[in-house]
Amino acid sequence: MSKLDERQVIEIFQRAFGNKKFVSEDVETFQIGKNFGVIKTDTLVASTDVPPKMDLVDVARKSVVASVSDFAAKGVRPLYCIISVSMPKNFSKPKVAQLAKGFQIASKEFGFRILGGDTNRAKELVISVTLVGMAGKITPRNGSRVGDRIVVTGPFGLSSAGLEIILNGKIAASKFQSQAKKAVLHPMPRLDFGIRAANLVSAAMDSSDGLSTCLVEMAEQSKKKFSLTFAPGVDGLQEFASSNRLDFLDLIFNGGEEYEMVITVPSSNMNKLKKLAKEQKIHLIEIGRVQRGSGVVLQKTEIKNGGWSHKF
Repeated sequence: MSKLDERQVIEIFQRAFGNKKFVSEDVETFQIGKNFGVIKTDTLVASTDVPPKMDLVDVARKSVVASVSDFAAKGVRPLYCIISVSMPKNFSKPKVAQLAKGFQIASKEFGFRILGGDTNRAKELVISVTLVGMAGKITPRNGSRVGDRIVVTGPFGLSSAGLEIILNGKIAASKFQSQAKKAVLHPMPRLDFGIRAANLVSAAMDSSDGLSTCLVEMAEQSKKKFSLTFAPGVDGLQEFASSNRLDFLDLIFNGGEEYEMVITVPSSNMNKLKKLAKEQKIHLIEIGRVQRGSGVVLQKTEIKNGGWSHKF
């Protein structure tokens, strides 16, 4: 029997719930008067989501960042949070205190209030975070139009390089190694930028599952072709890839956990978006155009969905 992937599992649940045609989005919404209630739940599991020697303060913060980044892509500010923490037997009081500190730091950093949650016992540390917000609209994945510019809020490959360094002992120059590890241990979602840019962009998606996943999903849902002219690799990535015999494009497109935004924007709004990015100190990079057709192509090379997906 072949293993199920994450998308297949979600489709099974959706059919059981009566949703015959499931349209993937980054958040769930429901109507409240003229506005939308916006909810996002994400789960961190120690064995799959936490690299070795990661401080528990950073672990707690990272569990929140995953949902915050999705809110950023949708242009929604999180207001409230509920957290469920399952801990292994004999999890010490100092460790619990470190988790609490990490949640406190995240709540202040991203401006939401923690209402409460649940605790339980498990074989390993598992943290589930639910964010709640309100919005008049959300930025969709499927809004890309022919002629739109395709942009990202920063270069890619640093997180995937960091994981190669931490998990597999790959070598790197001192400065690059420090930047790569920081990208893994202390990721920075683009919340304020995403909220302020919401009225300028046609579509957006959080890149935590990989740049290729974002581009393929957005192109598919918009029923358009994403024609790329540039692979947005971070400075020093080519040297790192070559010295460690790694695929440069694979590190850029399939690494995941960058927590950048992938955006399509009408040409008429591009200057306004650049101005906002400069104010927010965001390294906005244009990587291509939206065209008629289907698929994602970097010059003449097809980009397939090679990002992260759970296997069951």
